[in-house]
Amino acid sequence: MAFIKNYGEFIERVNELGFMPLSDILPGLPSLAAETRKEAWHTGDFDTDPWCWKDKAAGEKQLAFGCILGGHKGFVSPGMYPYFYACCRPEETMEERWRQGVVSPEVKELWKLFETKTLLNTSDIRREAGVGKKGGSKVDRAIVELQKHYYITVAGNRRKIGKSGEPYGWPANVYDRVVDWAPAGWLDKCADLEKAEAGCYIIDTGLKMGNNLKEADLRKVLAIS
Repeated sequence: MAFIKNYGEFIERVNELGFMPLSDILPGLPSLAAETRKEAWHTGDFDTDPWCWKDKAAGEKQLAFGCILGGHKGFVSPGMYPYFYACCRPEETMEERWRQGVVSPEVKELWKLFETKTLLNTSDIRREAGVGKKGGSKVDRAIVELQKHYYITVAGNRRKIGKSGEPYGWPANVYDRVVDWAPAGWLDKCADLEKAEAGCYIIDTGLKMGNNLKEADLRKVLAIS
């Protein structure tokens, strides 16, 4: 197998496949971790370090990135994005889902926050939610849930700003509403796609790119019923 060596090759590879997990979430399914050399990771070079590619791709809107593959971190190409959106985004409103008992209070409140504010990182979200470390895990799960169902997505990253105005610490993911982040044309097909039809297309795509995958396993890992 030829390893992906740089950012340009990475973009081409995901566009070729349609989607790609960040790590190995299912044996036989291509992943960025499996298709890059271990020594290339965490060097800080934005052209050759796979860890940097996720933020660059999302920030430049070359690919979608986040917990968008059944709640697992991964990438989706522009051409495949409308299928994931049509399949994974609930047809009911958040209020309807709340009344049905299928969303937690944290998910409901977090989405209410994103309806009024955007481009928030984890620290922003915790501060707005009024929680500390003890309540952070529930908030983190809510962030994943909103990504999984294509309400929000990673829009890049940024570092915290200190009192002096200087950035500090490690960069943190910044999240935006999908409808605000998605480039023109990415969602145009969605209105014409049925949920089941979109799901079948995703599964067929995964089976073709994978090695000896079982449909049931792929549906389970991607949370496609």
